[in-house]
Amino acid sequence: MIAIIDYDAGNIRSVEKALSGLGQEVCITRSREQLLNADKVILPGVGAFGEAMRHLHKYGLSDIIHEIVDRGTPFLGICLGLQLLFERSDEAPGVDGLGILKGEILRIPDQNGIKIPHMGWNSLELQNDGRLFRGIKENPYVYFVHSYYLKAEDEQIVKAVADYSVRIHASVEKGNLFACQFHPEKSSDVGLQILKNFAGLT
Repeated sequence: MIAIIDYDAGNIRSVEKALSGLGQEVCITRSREQLLNADKVILPGVGAFGEAMRHLHKYGLSDIIHEIVDRGTPFLGICLGLQLLFERSDEAPGVDGLGILKGEILRIPDQNGIKIPHMGWNSLELQNDGRLFRGIKENPYVYFVHSYYLKAEDEQIVKAVADYSVRIHASVEKGNLFACQFHPEKSSDVGLQILKNFAGLT
């Protein structure tokens, strides 16, 4: 069973649909028991960092997420879900993220010819042998929708980068933690392979 964390964020159903299409058993829940008993857990989301953290605290999910990660359960953050795993964001000064990984979320810098939010297809440069990218050819195209980007403290956890006005840490892995700034569920065959790789982790 793959559990998707329900914290009133956008884009949860499309992740459920993609996983179901891969033949996975999926539930959308904020139940502590269901989340702790799941084989894998996903924190998806589209929305604002500060509001998302408020919702995680409101539903008691912040502590549950730490518990899931501490147990070694494979955990995947998608888009806003990636950002929330880190310490802070320019989008919500003074609001602490989950702080499970070290790094910060910065606003994409303004630049002539660059539209913000970054919305659309962008190629990835793969590095550091990411498990999510097994079986995927170099420079795959994936779908992004975001105005803020990750700068991770430890470059070794960064498994894919993208260039859009700045060098974006687009995917990270550390132990049982995985996260993508882009949307695998909207990234055609490449994205489905990423989700399949996550679902197949042992």
